[in-house]
Amino acid sequence: MTSTSLKLIALILMLLDHIGQFIPGAPLWLHWVGRISAPVFMFCMAWGFYYTHDRQKYLLRMYFFGVGMAMIALICNNIVADPYAMMTNNIFVTLLLVAVLVWLIELRKTDKPKGNRYLALFAGYQVLTTILCILIAQVVPLMGMMSFVGAITGNLIFNEGSFIFVFLGVLIYFNRTDKKRLILSYGLFCLAFLGLEWSLDPRPTALLYNNYQWMMIASLPLMLSYNGEKGRGLKYLFYVFYPLHIVVLYFIGNLYF
Repeated sequence: MTSTSLKLIALILMLLDHIGQFIPGAPLWLHWVGRISAPVFMFCMAWGFYYTHDRQKYLLRMYFFGVGMAMIALICNNIVADPYAMMTNNIFVTLLLVAVLVWLIELRKTDKPKGNRYLALFAGYQVLTTILCILIAQVVPLMGMMSFVGAITGNLIFNEGSFIFVFLGVLIYFNRTDKKRLILSYGLFCLAFLGLEWSLDPRPTALLYNNYQWMMIASLPLMLSYNGEKGRGLKYLFYVFYPLHIVVLYFIGNLYF
């Protein structure tokens, strides 16, 4: 499959997942198939970031879309009283942080002292921004304030999926070219996640009805089907469709059910 085909499949699965998130009474299986979406987007982002001719422009675009999505979520979560489901979705920030860490790690490979210095600065910055997110959320008691500040500052903790999914994106990037390594690394990650979810609730039914993120292992066959071709591109489809469909579903679920 081309990267465009993979993105379209991931987009459809994401839509189903968000229907399950925002529409009351939606069947649980929508979330099951939705677990496939984010890793596939990360895989496509990994190849896109590798091939892009202007990484700075790529990072800035991802940053501004992330801040824009955070602003939309902050407004929506505070104009609807007692929402059925809060708008916590902002994969732009997660993908931005994946790209930043990839850039820093690759910099370290070519210039170790400079790379180490930048990674240390990044770590220190993350500590400061984490404290800032918590403090501002206490001073400005708006729903979703920490995620909003996290988007503006590019924080590893307060983003969709937190540092765990940022790590997953980095893992996918550095194993994307070798299918055996991708199978092993991604498989071990999903197995570790399954173990974590099992430890939180050891009931077998919980892995189907409560803690089902481990089902993202089903993304692997799609990643392995990638043929190295870009396809038609549809560059801005995801950037537009992502916030648009979330806002529509949010208001349908919270105002009409």
